[in-house]
Amino acid sequence: MKYFQLVWSALFRRKTRTIFTLISIVAAFLLFGLLNSVRVAFTSGSNSLAGAERLVVASRFSIMTGLPESLKSRIAAIPGVAGVGHENWFGGVYQDPRNIIFSFAVDDAYLDTNPDIVLTPAERKAYDQTQDGALVGAALAARFHWKVGQQIPLKSQIFPRKNGDMTWPFTIVGIYKTGKDAPNGADQLFFLHWKYFDEGNLYSQHTVGWYVVKLASPKLADEVARAIDALSANSDHETKTQTANAFNASFAKQVGNIGLIVEAIMGAVFFTLILLTGNTMAQAVRERIPELAVLKTIGFSNRSVLLLVLSESILLLLIGGVVGVALASVIAPVLAKGSGGMVQLPSIGAVSWIEGVVLMMVIGIVVGVLPALRGMRLKIVDALAGR
Repeated sequence: MKYFQLVWSALFRRKTRTIFTLISIVAAFLLFGLLNSVRVAFTSGSNSLAGAERLVVASRFSIMTGLPESLKSRIAAIPGVAGVGHENWFGGVYQDPRNIIFSFAVDDAYLDTNPDIVLTPAERKAYDQTQDGALVGAALAARFHWKVGQQIPLKSQIFPRKNGDMTWPFTIVGIYKTGKDAPNGADQLFFLHWKYFDEGNLYSQHTVGWYVVKLASPKLADEVARAIDALSANSDHETKTQTANAFNASFAKQVGNIGLIVEAIMGAVFFTLILLTGNTMAQAVRERIPELAVLKTIGFSNRSVLLLVLSESILLLLIGGVVGVALASVIAPVLAKGSGGMVQLPSIGAVSWIEGVVLMMVIGIVVGVLPALRGMRLKIVDALAGR
């Protein structure tokens, strides 16, 4: 710490260069914070069933593989099951291909198993009595200015109607609110009748995408999960029962290995950062060769010069990195809130901060070690002579 002023002065010897380098570091760690949040959002999801209140039963082979409708009554008969609903991915688009609507075909029992969907008795009655009725989240309705009673055409990306038309008509019968513990984005969903979907689509096979099981007690989660999977063991529709969080993570992974994609992007960003900051440090040390020689002349050891240059490099990364991650901590919830839940970014916690600081230290050492070694091996006579 007694040499901090010396390191600080050397770091800002060329203020313009240092400021532009810091901006690059801030940008890199801002991306790190945001991308790491995306990675966590897509790869998180505990596989532990302990304490789960709801379970999701999907095909063991792929969540895109349907399950027989007849499985519902058998699951409902298992002790400890308080309710069973089922769900299918619909995948609608509204007006523009970019307006992808997270839409699901659900049976009536599904609404009773999902505490995130809060309906008034009038909304539930209207939904039950309207064949083409749809329930939409409050944020989704606000996004497109939808009103109750309005007819909405959704173009399915997968399921054509029996007449070959890809566009399905729906009537909004309710705009639901979400429970206090609902995950971010729960108010951006669109629900339609499974029966309307099953009877109307060209590929109707009376199959469901997955079952949602409400438990009588979270303590029974492991026991119930084993019993459910035993129902279809050694059949052509074997199941895998998991928590809702784990299922959501696996569902998101169907678009690709998000974790690997994000890590590849971060790797490219940090590789570029190493080249940039490495060049900055090499140039800074090259400009100060005579000054380092003077330091050695007045008694600084080779080790001291090495540590001074390394400290300068690490300090540069720490300043820019901390500012970048701090900005990401502020921007992430703003993005999530501003998108109405379409962008789901969890808060940047202690783990991300620790990972970030470790990266700052490692990159600081990597980009500073060669210039530091050059300063350590510097011969006083040659340096002062300009050789």
